Amino acid sequence: MSKIYLVTGPPGVGKSTLVSKVIRRLKSAGVIVGGCTTSEVRSGGARTGFGVTDLTTGRTGVLASVGSRFGPRVGRYRVNLSDLASVGAAGLEAAASSSELIVVDEVGPMELVSPDFRRAVRKCVASGKPILAVAHERLEDDLLNELRTGAEQVFSLTVENRDDATEALASALLAAAGGPKA
Repeated sequence: MSKIYLVTGPPGVGKSTLVSKVIRRLKSAGVIVGGCTTSEVRSGGARTGFGVTDLTTGRTGVLASVGSRFGPRVGRYRVNLSDLASVGAAGLEAAASSSELIVVDEVGPMELVSPDFRRAVRKCVASGKPILAVAHERLEDDLLNELRTGAEQVFSLTVENRDDATEALASALLAAAGGPKA
């Protein structure tokens, strides 16, 4: 089983920003980081969707969009199951075999509608490699409950602790990934 470092907190508190800072810190220490991240897509100041990025290849796709007519609906968005599988899940599966640290940003309602994404996260957990995962704070789901139960450490991010959390989390993950590389 992998050591799982879980980041949770309310929307907008800076979970993805924290993960980005930690990724930069670990990469600068020579750690091979793989997996996937998500990001907001904005147009004219309004959020219109979310993108997904494979951290190993840099490949990007559309996770969800307000403009799509296809895919499962989550709130006002339609989830793009094809890009979530070919970019997000594929990035996780590749990381399970070739990375020293796996990042899953985020395990939330949009990602959880994809059987491919769920399967890829479980493959990552079975890999034995350390995992940095962002988990939706209040959502109840069997996969999220497995991650919460198996977590080595849970970082509940707040406005007050988010600046200090970067170094604490980076240090814990650096140790879990085998320390700085030469």
